[in-house]
Amino acid sequence: MARRKLRNRKVRFVAIGAALATGGAIIAMLPSANAADEKTPDQIMRMCQRSSVLNGKQQSVEDFGGAFADGFESDNCDFVETNFETFDGPTEKASIDFPNCEPNATDPAKVSVTWSATAAQGQGKYTVTQQGAGGGLFGFLSGSWLKHKGTLDMTVKSANAGATEQREVPVGKVLHMEFTPKIQRMTGEWRVRIDADPGSFAVNPSPEKNFVAPDVVEGPVILPGAAGAPGVVDGTSKAVLEDC
Repeated sequence: MARRKLRNRKVRFVAIGAALATGGAIIAMLPSANAADEKTPDQIMRMCQRSSVLNGKQQSVEDFGGAFADGFESDNCDFVETNFETFDGPTEKASIDFPNCEPNATDPAKVSVTWSATAAQGQGKYTVTQQGAGGGLFGFLSGSWLKHKGTLDMTVKSANAGATEQREVPVGKVLHMEFTPKIQRMTGEWRVRIDADPGSFAVNPSPEKNFVAPDVVEGPVILPGAAGAPGVVDGTSKAVLEDC
């Protein structure tokens, strides 16, 4: 009986060696290929930008600066909004100083204060969504962005606020204006799909692949401009007094 067991083990060793020599067992021993399909957010954004259909629009390779031989990197990409909110942005000094600090001053000083502030229109998480030539992917965000009240098209790089006000500066004080813009934030996902491939004689079939890159885009809330002029940034201005 012992000899028979030994003989069986030899047969198994010979079979494994033959399979390794021909490559038959090597493929079965490899880990799952799913790990190779994982992408970084920046890679997903590139696939989105170079998608055949982007937010429902059929693209050509020229749309993303590619050549004919480059082809597309995915079949479809859509931006899906998941949340929208407004909040106060950072407060900034918006005027020069107006002092009333003369040693012999006895009365408040009346001044005409002109102040101005600028807010960036669009800021995204990824390089490919930043403002640039052709607006990057921002042009395709405009549909979602414009449906909210008081917004500018995403291809507009910045918006302004400002005014001229009459103020009084008490004796021994320095006045300046500050502005706090109202900011809006749109949260969503870029969803990229590579369609399933049924395969052919020389190509193995492959399943559908889906990738997601979360994105957050911020910009100022915009008030309508007068007489068709560009909109102005919504927010709060206030006079700030400090000691001389």
